[in-house]
Amino acid sequence: MSVPDHQRALYRAFLEQSFQHEAMGKWLARLPEQFAQGLDRKRHGDLPGWEKAVAKLPALPDRRCVRLDADSVTVDVELDDSRSRQCENLLKALMPWRKGPYRLAGIAIDTEWRSDWKWQRVAPHLAPLKGRRVLDVGGGNGYHAWRMSGAGAEFVLVIDPSPRFYWQFQAVKHFIGAADQGRTHFLPVGIEDMPESLGFFDTAFSMGVLYHRPSPLEHLAQLRDTLRPGGELVLETLVVAGDDTTVLLPGDRYAAMPNVYFLPSSAALKGWLERSGFCDVKVVDEAITSLDEQRATEWMTFQSLADFLDPADPNLTREGYPAPRRAVLVATRAG
Repeated sequence: MSVPDHQRALYRAFLEQSFQHEAMGKWLARLPEQFAQGLDRKRHGDLPGWEKAVAKLPALPDRRCVRLDADSVTVDVELDDSRSRQCENLLKALMPWRKGPYRLAGIAIDTEWRSDWKWQRVAPHLAPLKGRRVLDVGGGNGYHAWRMSGAGAEFVLVIDPSPRFYWQFQAVKHFIGAADQGRTHFLPVGIEDMPESLGFFDTAFSMGVLYHRPSPLEHLAQLRDTLRPGGELVLETLVVAGDDTTVLLPGDRYAAMPNVYFLPSSAALKGWLERSGFCDVKVVDEAITSLDEQRATEWMTFQSLADFLDPADPNLTREGYPAPRRAVLVATRAG
């Protein structure tokens, strides 16, 4: 089997994990088909351009300073003006950049989301990630996955079906190089493409995914099944104020998004998790999303949160629903 360079590290990591867990070996056999589908050029017309942009990134000096434990995922490496401009132009060819921030060879990628703020809210409530196997479901371009690696995780896997995010991840990986020690990987699939009842990961993150699922309890069951008994789930999603029976089912759109289904209260979501096989469920953070945390930038020039709120009342979306409020819950897979 001929494996492209950008996939080889993932295959090798899966092979190493398969010695510890039989199901990972079975998943390894499915990877060629999953990559072929996830990166199918016929389905994604812009994909060749993203692939070409990453391939054109210049070789970098081995001497570099990598910070995966800072607010900006940072790679300090000296480049001359010509190569610096080349890198910036190629990274901009992958726009829009939604999760970050990054600072790569002096190029500051000011992303739509201040994802570091979310990490600051989440990190104090996690079981220590050092030595753990971690899954990031719907992880976008991998910003949080790099932070997980920076916190000492042994094996981090991002799954997200977006090929643009896949190539953004590969671009960042090009700058980070060997400093990550092959711990952090990306597979362009959704959670429905994972083996059933995997029971492999110590920690699973699902942040900004649940409200896009027409069957939220099915998603919670899928997340549970990725974890070993006693494993930890970190769930972040849109919620509404209310008691344990409160759930908002928006109409065609919510904050201009067409694929938003169920927005429960935190109390209702806690009950969903308990019914789905989790225990020790805790609501560790809840806050309204600010216009400083999600906004248009030079690296994401399309409409953002400010455009999706009622201009006369920022406490409401333009459809008249409560403005986006996000909660973080931490739970344990019951034995």
